[in-house]
Amino acid sequence: MVQVTRKDEREANENLIRRFNRKVLQSGVLAEAKTAMRFAKPISKTERRKKAIIRKERKADKLDKARLGLR
Repeated sequence: MVQVTRKDEREANENLIRRFNRKVLQSGVLAEAKTAMRFAKPISKTERRKKAIIRKERKADKLDKARLGLR
């Protein structure tokens, strides 16, 4: 959906921007775009657990290296 906002005579640019922002918020276009960005494909529990285990191992390895002074 395209939001069209035309400038009236003697209207300040700030008012035009404010009016445009209000139109965009009320239309819900921005909210739909944000939800589409955050959408994640559903994955199985086992796959999610495997990924969590890998993350924990990497974090532990990183902490061990930091304690030893390595990168």
